[in-house]
Amino acid sequence: MLQERRCIFLIGCGECATQCRTGGEKEIAAMAQLLKRHGKDVVGSAIPQAPCVAAQVKKELAKHTKALQGAEAVLVLACGLGVQTVKDNDRRGIAILPACNTLFGSSLDSKGNFYEKCSLCGECVLGLTAARCPVTLCPKGMLNGPCSGVNNGKCEIDNDMDCVWVLIYQELAQKGEEGTLHKIQKPRDFKKAAKPRKLILD
Repeated sequence: MLQERRCIFLIGCGECATQCRTGGEKEIAAMAQLLKRHGKDVVGSAIPQAPCVAAQVKKELAKHTKALQGAEAVLVLACGLGVQTVKDNDRRGIAILPACNTLFGSSLDSKGNFYEKCSLCGECVLGLTAARCPVTLCPKGMLNGPCSGVNNGKCEIDNDMDCVWVLIYQELAQKGEEGTLHKIQKPRDFKKAAKPRKLILD
């Protein structure tokens, strides 16, 4: 993507990509060195706290107006949301390019590991399933209990993974609330997850 472009401005991310070690200060510095070794000129860099927030991107772009005037491309070391927010707030028509491949939205544990736990589906069932998401944590997205492939509490798709429905049942049973699982859940309304979605705040 950068083959025909010489002058590059780098944008990182002070939150997720910093935690992932794909777009923090160290990674921006390493990318700048790599580009220089390949004959590129790094004209500047910025690390918004959250490049997926338009106001933060606008502020950073405004602070680096002079450097951006000489840039042929902006290389964004953040998720796809960060890349697109930079694109939406660029008024110069510079090429906005991704440096990372986004895998998923996640939660972060105390050791710094990332886990996909929510599919952002628009039909949350966590109140019925002991706050464990079967849409995401079950490879088949089962909504009404485990499939016939569960074996000794493990998922047939991945024998090292606990079946989320077994975990849901065990937790609800411990609280005497397993009766809530007798109610059959209707099929998901996939219209709620039709892409691209939007939420307009009046």
